[in-house]
Amino acid sequence: MRIILAEDNDILRKSLSFFLESKGFTVDQFSDGKDALDSIKINKYDLILTDINMPGISGMEITQYVRETLNLDTPVIILTSSGVEQTELDSFDIGANEFIAKPISPAVLLVRINKLLKIKA
Repeated sequence: MRIILAEDNDILRKSLSFFLESKGFTVDQFSDGKDALDSIKINKYDLILTDINMPGISGMEITQYVRETLNLDTPVIILTSSGVEQTELDSFDIGANEFIAKPISPAVLLVRINKLLKIKA
């Protein structure tokens, strides 16, 4: 299973990538939203994991582009440090499947990924 991880916080991106790879996933990681979206356009991913506030293009813009322009039903999990309820509602309105507030529990993230990908733990 191939995951794209778009997160501008280097420590979080690298630690999540290491964790997911230790669970058997292939992870392509990007610190910039534009680079992540460019990769989504040319590669097939089983899951998109994106921070909401990214340099270049935001996680919301990535999700909207994936749903409206590319017409992909690839599961999308949005990560954010925002605790604002409207942000979460807006994420679901544009097609996100999950919304996880930071700090992120890797164990909870894995359960949500497995649920979206229908993987038995």
